[in-house]
Amino acid sequence: MTRGLVWILVTLLALAQPAPASAYLKFGYKIGEQTVDVKWPTGPVRYYVNDRDVPGVTAADFRAAVERAAATWQAVPETSLSFDFQGFTAANPNALDGRNTLGFLDRPDLDRVLGATSLLLDAATGQIVEADVFFNTRFPWSVSASGEAGRVDLESVALHELGHLVGLGHSAIGETERTATGGRRVLGSGAVMFPIALTPGATADRVLQADDMAGVADLYSLDSQRGDTGSIRGRVVKNGRGVFGAHVVAFNPATGTLIGGFTLNDNGDFVIAGLAAGPHIVRAEPLDDADIDSFLSGNVDVDFRVAYAPRMAVAPTGGSSASVEIPVVPK
Repeated sequence: MTRGLVWILVTLLALAQPAPASAYLKFGYKIGEQTVDVKWPTGPVRYYVNDRDVPGVTAADFRAAVERAAATWQAVPETSLSFDFQGFTAANPNALDGRNTLGFLDRPDLDRVLGATSLLLDAATGQIVEADVFFNTRFPWSVSASGEAGRVDLESVALHELGHLVGLGHSAIGETERTATGGRRVLGSGAVMFPIALTPGATADRVLQADDMAGVADLYSLDSQRGDTGSIRGRVVKNGRGVFGAHVVAFNPATGTLIGGFTLNDNGDFVIAGLAAGPHIVRAEPLDDADIDSFLSGNVDVDFRVAYAPRMAVAPTGGSSASVEIPVVPK
C-alpha cells in the first residue's frame, strides 16, 4: 500500500526579481481541519551530493560548501536539527528516488533562478520524506573563502536552500529598490531566507540572522528552548475588519533584532514566536513591494499604510503576550 505524496517547489531568485516583504514563514500542510508544520521527523536529515564538477567548483568543493551551510543551521542553539552526509551520487537532484540529493543542473529556462528546493511530503502526516536541491549552472559560482567578484557565493545560496529543505519559507526582512528594467535590487537584507540574492561576490548571507534562527527554532526547538523565549500575538484590522496577508514585525530595542510573521486568516490574527523575553515595538505593513504569490495565496490586502501598535508589546518568558491590536488605514 503506497502513501499519498505531495510535492512542493520553492526557488531563490537572482537580482532583478520582485522581492517579498514578509518575515519568517513556515510551510504548512492542511490535514482535515488542522494545519501542521512541514518538517522532518526526528533524526538527522541524510543527504547525498551529486558528483558533477562545474567551472570553478569541484564536487569536493560543493560537498564542503554544503557541509558548512548544514553546520550553520545545525548550530542554532537548543534545536534538534542535524544533518548527515551519506556520500556522492551520480543521480541528479530532480529524481524521485527516496534520496535527498543536492547538485548542479543546467536550467536555461530558469535564467533568473539561482537555486530551487523540491519537497516531497507524506500526505497523511505532512512530514517531509524526500528533498532535492539544484543550483543553476546558468550562473557562475564560487567557493572562494572571501567571495569572488562576478560569481555567486555557493555557501550563501546553499544556506538559503537548506532553510527551505528543513521547512522554512521566504523572509523579506530587507529592502529593495526598483531598477530601470523593472526588477529589484537588494539594498539590505535582514535574513538569509530573503528571496533575492545579494550582489555576486557578497558573502554576508553565510551567517544566519535573528529571523532565520527564530524560524528554525520554532520548527525544531527542544523543550528547554521553548521556556526561554516568548511570543506576541494580536490582530491587524482595517475599518474594524481583519486584514489578511499583512506583514507584522517585532523589533527588540534591547538587541536590535527583527523577527516577524504574517496575518494568515481573514480575522487578521498573527503570532510572532521565538522572541527574547521583554518589550518589543510591533509594526504592520502591506505586501505591496513583493511578488505576493511567492508567499501567500488568496486575497491578500495591500491597501493600507504602515502602522505601529499603540504601545510596546511584552513577550513573556515561556508564554504569549496579551493580544495586540494594530489598526491600519487605507492608502
